[in-house]
This record gives sequence, C-alpha cells and structure tokens, in this order.
Amino acid sequence: MRTWSTPALAVICLSGAGMLGGTALLLGVLFLHNAPPNALSQQYREQLDGIVYPEFEQNWKLFAPNPLQQNVTVDARVQTIAEDGEVHTRDWVGLTARDAAAIRHNPAPSHVDQNMLRRAWDFYESTHPTEEGAPAPGQRGKLAEEYLKRIALQRFGRTAGGERILQIQFRSAAVAVPPPAWSTEQPAEPAAPQELPWWPVDEDDYRGLL
Repeated sequence: MRTWSTPALAVICLSGAGMLGGTALLLGVLFLHNAPPNALSQQYREQLDGIVYPEFEQNWKLFAPNPLQQNVTVDARVQTIAEDGEVHTRDWVGLTARDAAAIRHNPAPSHVDQNMLRRAWDFYESTHPTEEGAPAPGQRGKLAEEYLKRIALQRFGRTAGGERILQIQFRSAAVAVPPPAWSTEQPAEPAAPQELPWWPVDEDDYRGLL
C-alpha cells in the first residue's frame, strides 16, 4: 500500500479544500443570481453579474414548454491587411452553418457546437435592444460584444489568407419555424436581418484564446 509523505498529503488536502470551496462559492453565486431579489443579491449585484456573465448565464427557456420558434443564423467576415498595406475584405463565413454541420449525424454533438454561438447572439440581442445597435446602459452590452467577437476570432484565428486580421463584422438572419399542422398558432414574425458595424480587432481580443 502506497503511503504519502506529509508535504504531499498537505498539498492534496489543500487542493481538495480549494476545489470544494470554489465549487461551493460558484453554486452560492448562481443561487443568489437566480433567487428572488434580496438584500444580499442587491448589495452585490455588480459582483454577481461579473462572475455569472457570460459563461454561466442561465437560460431558462431551455426548460420552457414552448421551444424557440426561429432559426437564427450568424455569419462573420473579416478585413485583413497585406504586407504592402493593402486592405482586403474577405467573404462571409457561415458560423452557424459550420456548427450545424458539426452537429448533423453526430450521436453525441458538442455543447459548444449546439449552444455557444447561439447563446452569444441571444446575449448580444438582449443587450442591444435598439435598431441602431446601441448597447443598453451598463457593462453587459460591451461584454456581449467582446464575447461574440472572441468566439468568432477563436474560429478564424489571427490571420485569414495569410494576412493579419484588422476588423470583423457580423450579420444575422432569422427564419420562422412553422407550427405543426395540428396547431392553430400563427408562425412568429421573423426578426429583421441585421448587419453590424465593423469592429476593430487587436491583440487583447486574442488574450487566453487557443
């Protein structure tokens, strides 16, 4: 039977305590974030939002009896700069189409392929309610833009066609999912197509990306 030295046991115990403590802290934050407003959650709302958004955002529509009624597609394109300084605008890339291709016929599709881009776009729309695309007051609007941009850049990489990426642009379109034949419900009006402005790309946008 293997015996552990005292320093090794101390490291194992401290690591285990740290993981248990971190898990308990995260569960407590998620509970306070979703609980009805109370003195504690109101006092620390900014800190709670900073931990939860965007990676741990709760989307209760997942459990709702009425599923999503639109298929939303998100595309992106980039502008690059050549060594001689000439700027090139690249073709649109169907980010949603790539996710759908990875899911189709896959018996165990990735959660990332199913939900990451879709939830990022939902998060963006919820924080940019106006037609002009201006973010709502607060930090969530800027956070939603950065989150969407970083998801796309992780897929593009740092270059396109061998040239450094300068800017990125998104567009979206929605198609209504028709109700079943036995339903009297009218199909929902699809959202108007959107084309966002160009967003500059710098080194900070790649921080922590593989």
